[in-house]
Amino acid sequence: MGLGAFSNIVQGKTGNPWLAGLGLLAFNSFYLTVIWSAFSPKLRDTRYPVVALGVLTVITFAIALGFGGSWFLFFPLLSLASGTVRALRGRKLALWLVTLSGTAGFLSGWHAGDPSDSFGVGYGTFLSGMVTSTVLSLFDTIQELRATRQELARSAVEKERLRFSRDLHDLLGHTMSLVVVKAEAVRRLAPRDLDAALAQASDIEAVGRQALTEIREAVTGYREGSLSTELDRARSALEAAGIEAVVRQAGPPLPPQAGALLGWVVREGVTNAVRHSGATRCEIAVHADEERVRLTITDDGRGPVSSGAAPTAGRTWFRDRDRDPGRDGDTAGTDSADGAATPPGTPGPVGGTGLKGLTERLAAAGGTLSSGPDGRRGFRVTAELPVGTGEMTETEGLTR
Repeated sequence: MGLGAFSNIVQGKTGNPWLAGLGLLAFNSFYLTVIWSAFSPKLRDTRYPVVALGVLTVITFAIALGFGGSWFLFFPLLSLASGTVRALRGRKLALWLVTLSGTAGFLSGWHAGDPSDSFGVGYGTFLSGMVTSTVLSLFDTIQELRATRQELARSAVEKERLRFSRDLHDLLGHTMSLVVVKAEAVRRLAPRDLDAALAQASDIEAVGRQALTEIREAVTGYREGSLSTELDRARSALEAAGIEAVVRQAGPPLPPQAGALLGWVVREGVTNAVRHSGATRCEIAVHADEERVRLTITDDGRGPVSSGAAPTAGRTWFRDRDRDPGRDGDTAGTDSADGAATPPGTPGPVGGTGLKGLTERLAAAGGTLSSGPDGRRGFRVTAELPVGTGEMTETEGLTR
């Protein structure tokens, strides 16, 4: 829209070309200022865009009345900039556009002496601002709907947790009361009637076994890892370890199976960062779309420093840490299947929950998991997974 005015300046068809050039420069500068401030998260809700729009309005009227002709096409640009200002949304913007388009149309027709110019400039001015405002309002509505959908998903999880806690309380309340009563009976009967006391003790054993069975049945379907829960736990664990936690999550809610697998990745990656990285900052980013989800865990650590030794910097640490068994399962100090303590430094089993085991789990679900150095310092774990993948049996096997 401004090319006509610019062409007239270059060709010398506009009087006072230097003044016209300054006017064109001022319009462009304040036009960009209005647009930039209207989209800036820090400035869009302040008075800055309104003030800039006011200055832009004065400049537009000055250059249009001063030079006429194609300079009246700057009114639609002024209207377009008005549509981006949040403070003018709604009735204020409608009144402003009606006033601006009517004034622009009248001045254009009066200056050119042609009613057709009046209609074209007025209609273009009103339409530019209205369409811009409508499109941006739709974008805001879409963002609000996405945020609302995620909040509803989190609320549903919280309600399910509350229901489960109530069910577990009701399940254990009666059982534990019965155990207490029978234990008191054993204490009273033992000195004078050993057989009766043994019968009561047998009842306690039976009640305990029944309670275990009922608890296993109750928690069926609740043992899958939840990504949102693991992110909350990861943030808490990192902050407790003195590591700055940055968690970013974008995209639609994930299916339970995909969330369960990624939840285990978060748990393993954060555990490694807390125990082995020596990091001061750890960033967890989750980005999902309709087809795939990508999880990235990045820390700025250089690895543990032995007492009396200088820290190992650079790629030597990354190479050592990538070979560190703690980075692949954190199995040191845990119990083995037969109850014996696993010696520190012993690699975890292939099917465990370490990075090696998780790599195979994600591969079976159609995903990938990679880990390694992140530039000159730091460590990164990246997991990608199809959103619609993950059978319930696979998730149940992992949680077991």
